[in-house]
Amino acid sequence: MRLSELTTESADPRFAGIDTMSVGELAATMNAADATVPGAVAAALPSITAAIEAAVPRMRSGGRLVYVGAGTPGRLGVLDASECPPTFSTPPEQVFAIIAGGESAIVSPCEGAEDDEEAGAAAVTAAGIGPLDTVVGIASSGRTPYVLAAVRRARALGALTVGLSCNAGTPLSRAAEHAVEVLVGPEVISGSTRLKAGTAQKLVLNMFSTIVMVRLGKTYGNLMVDVKAGNAKLRERAVRMVRAITGAGREEALAALDASGFNVKQAVVATRFALSPQDAADRLAAAGGHLRTALGESADGRARPPGRDGDGRARALGETA
Repeated sequence: MRLSELTTESADPRFAGIDTMSVGELAATMNAADATVPGAVAAALPSITAAIEAAVPRMRSGGRLVYVGAGTPGRLGVLDASECPPTFSTPPEQVFAIIAGGESAIVSPCEGAEDDEEAGAAAVTAAGIGPLDTVVGIASSGRTPYVLAAVRRARALGALTVGLSCNAGTPLSRAAEHAVEVLVGPEVISGSTRLKAGTAQKLVLNMFSTIVMVRLGKTYGNLMVDVKAGNAKLRERAVRMVRAITGAGREEALAALDASGFNVKQAVVATRFALSPQDAADRLAAAGGHLRTALGESADGRARPPGRDGDGRARALGETA
């Protein structure tokens, strides 16, 4: 596929005069262009959904989620992966990114690295990719040699492979088991795929990691109950979550969190059932880490009234101790 055939490389005549626009006009033009990105993502939802559904059982069985990209797509992969440990308490090796040119390419351009096919394949091999893993190759063009080689190698090793691009019928789509093509069209600055294409990729990666983690039981409703409470703001959030779910007073919630090492899910279970931290941890483990299951709540989301008194009977949400 030649560059001239890619919509992400084409020049849109609507943007031909951007260098003559006022700042306000140019801001409005870019904003209008960006507003088309969610629609492009929506059109790709069936393929996004299929890829995530295929990844979840692998992750549940101990697999890893691995992003591979060069330049902006690689940096977006690094960004999404780096947010998973603090948000969902995942170990760093469970979700990570491989970027062409290595760690230095995160902050310093390493443009030639994207053409190195051998390095792409070698990076996947070095990561020990196997059948339980999911490898998401990210390339706006869908033809980046480093990413193509990495995805092909991952597929040969038995991994689930996903190709995320912003063009139709790309080599990356053919190389991967699941093709996700988000067709954002030409950029405001022709070929500058850090713009609409980058925004689209960020939206898709947000979906991928977030939905996988939700399915793995990393949330309770929309509460971030697997958060790693490493600062004052997050510790306070943890207290609010324990109180909201159990109906406990602030001091009771804080005591349960202190006893559990600020593990929100353990603190909730311990508070709800008057358990020790270890017994709460055991109950969670038996529930596969799913807080709703550990609390004995129905899978369809209809829950027993939150909170409990000393012998396990429910009390109203928000009632203080």
